[in-house]
Amino acid sequence: MRVKRSVTARNRHKKILKQAKGMQHARTRSYRLAKQAVTRALQYAYRDRRNRRRDLRGLWITRINAAVRIEGTTYGRFIAALKASNIDLDRKVLSELAVSEPAAFTAVVNATK
Repeated sequence: MRVKRSVTARNRHKKILKQAKGMQHARTRSYRLAKQAVTRALQYAYRDRRNRRRDLRGLWITRINAAVRIEGTTYGRFIAALKASNIDLDRKVLSELAVSEPAAFTAVVNATK
């Protein structure tokens, strides 16, 4: 007996078309175009999740640098002093301290001197 694929194919098509919801023009109606658009969108999403981490790290470094320059040192010297004094705070936490808790950040900078 031959296998009819209507149910399987329809479910696969519905899944792709549901993912293409919100796109424009024929991408929401045509399975073929929707499949291409969804594949590309998923590739971009994967790539940009990594790029977001890269961008945020740059932002944290900029914030830390601005805050330590107020304290009279530079980012590179500050990070080297952190490592030397065995203070294990990552850049995300340091940046958050610099923005929201300046007094605590000043205490960390003074601990490294």
